[in-house]
Amino acid sequence: MTDLELLTLGRVSVDLFAEQIGEPMRHVTSFRKSIGGTATNVAVAAARLGRKAALCTKVGDDQFGDYVRHALEHTFNVDNRFIAVDPDLKTPLAFAEMDPPEDPSIIFYREPRAPDQNIAVDDVDHDVVRDVPIFWLPASRFSDEVSAATCIELLKVRGRKSHTVLDLDWRPMFWESPEQASEAISPLLDQFTIAIGNKDECEIAVGTRDLNLAADRLLEAGLEMAVMKLGGDGVMIATADGTRVSVPPYFVDVVSGLGSGDAFGGAFCHGLLEGWDPETIIKWGNAAGAIVASRLMCADDMPTVDDITTLLAERDPS
Repeated sequence: MTDLELLTLGRVSVDLFAEQIGEPMRHVTSFRKSIGGTATNVAVAAARLGRKAALCTKVGDDQFGDYVRHALEHTFNVDNRFIAVDPDLKTPLAFAEMDPPEDPSIIFYREPRAPDQNIAVDDVDHDVVRDVPIFWLPASRFSDEVSAATCIELLKVRGRKSHTVLDLDWRPMFWESPEQASEAISPLLDQFTIAIGNKDECEIAVGTRDLNLAADRLLEAGLEMAVMKLGGDGVMIATADGTRVSVPPYFVDVVSGLGSGDAFGGAFCHGLLEGWDPETIIKWGNAAGAIVASRLMCADDMPTVDDITTLLAERDPS
């Protein structure tokens, strides 16, 4: 276990993406099946770039749960030893309607609750949580009382070691209100060393959509890095040593608006592990996100190192 480089913890689902792009669900006749969920996709994205990644989650004792575990190990090369099986709940499904493709709607089936909400403290090896170079948690983990309690205990085990990453991951369907999310997330910032989010997510975490001010507030909470995703305006990264740099996006013809943020996360982890400077890290993240946006699927279509270096060579020939 000591050779792991990245551990993500969080949501998993079986994704079913409509193949009829731009059509409402009533006209959809076929779907592509894969695995998904923020933590799942980040682990897959990092593994596609050659990193040794593991996912901690929970699936149902059903055929879809078997598929998730098999696909992670045999298709995506993600360590699945921390994937527990819930004897009662079913593995979640997520249907995506690609209408419009740049902003698909997702229909979640996670009732009465998802197995991954019942991840227990002992479902993952504490030595791995403490020692793995990158520990990645989505903020949506704190929307559920059981899940939040588990994550808080694991953060205590981690002891704010670098790199402990909070993906601000604002998913309104998991919260009663933005105020509830703010009350849950803001007090936990001092348990992390890196936060990644867009304007909406920063507003939830630190009360402002002004990205420079949001970066200031995140760094004031003791974080080492604040990464601000600006959509069509690129990405900004601010560090505790005073570095603050922005890079533009790589524009592509969008096939699906899903998964590009997770591709960014996987490439971001790759750059951290390589020891790159902040600007190079977010350039790679931007390129990875653009590539996935130009493809239909999330996990299946995460880019390779060659994919990213080719795009960077085309767009940044210097």
